[in-house]
Parts: sequence; C-alpha cells; structure tokens
Amino acid sequence: MSAEKFGAFVRRHREAREIGLREMAKLIGVSPTYLSKVERDEFAAPAEDKVKAIAKIIDCDADDLMARAGRVSSDLADIIKRHPVELAALLRTTKGLTADEMTKLARQVSKAKDK
Repeated sequence: MSAEKFGAFVRRHREAREIGLREMAKLIGVSPTYLSKVERDEFAAPAEDKVKAIAKIIDCDADDLMARAGRVSSDLADIIKRHPVELAALLRTTKGLTADEMTKLARQVSKAKDK
C-alpha cells in the first residue's frame, strides 16, 4: 500500500474510470459536497459500508481501501476479538514478510483448512 491518502486515492481512481463526482456520490448515497471534501481529505473517510461501496465502484480491494481509511473491516475485527492472543501472535510472526510471502502463507493456511 502506498502512502497516498484515502481521498486522493479515491479521486484518482474515480477519475481514471471517468466517473463524475455527482454520479459517484449518488451511487454511494452521499452528497457531492461531502464526497468532494472526503476526496480533498478535508473530511474523514465515510463509514465502512460507504468505503466498501466506493471500493466496488472504483474496482479496488475493499480491505486495502479500508486500511487507507484507517480502519479494519468489521468481519476481521470480530475474528480478532474471538481470538485476540492467537491472532496477535500470528500477525507478529508475519512482521518482515513480503506481500508475496504473506499471500503464500495465506494459501497454505487455506489448503490446510480445507483438509
């Protein structure tokens, strides 16, 4: 994930897909003024459902966009709350791994889970 702020990222991707500000605002159920201020990082990112709607519209990963918004998806938060010690340990062991290495690890866990 780059250091690009949430609003700038959304605006760049919205414009790349040639989606107008008013159209995007209507699609996610907010006012154009509000969305404009979010894109200029004058307002904080919207609620989770709106962030996920934006991700779908601009065709980006919802978890990536949630992270740019400074949040974690509620489903992940629920998983962490059920196993906080174990998941904290697991996440700390991944420190220093590359994105490719983490993807490989996730695939291995998924295969083991399916057995």
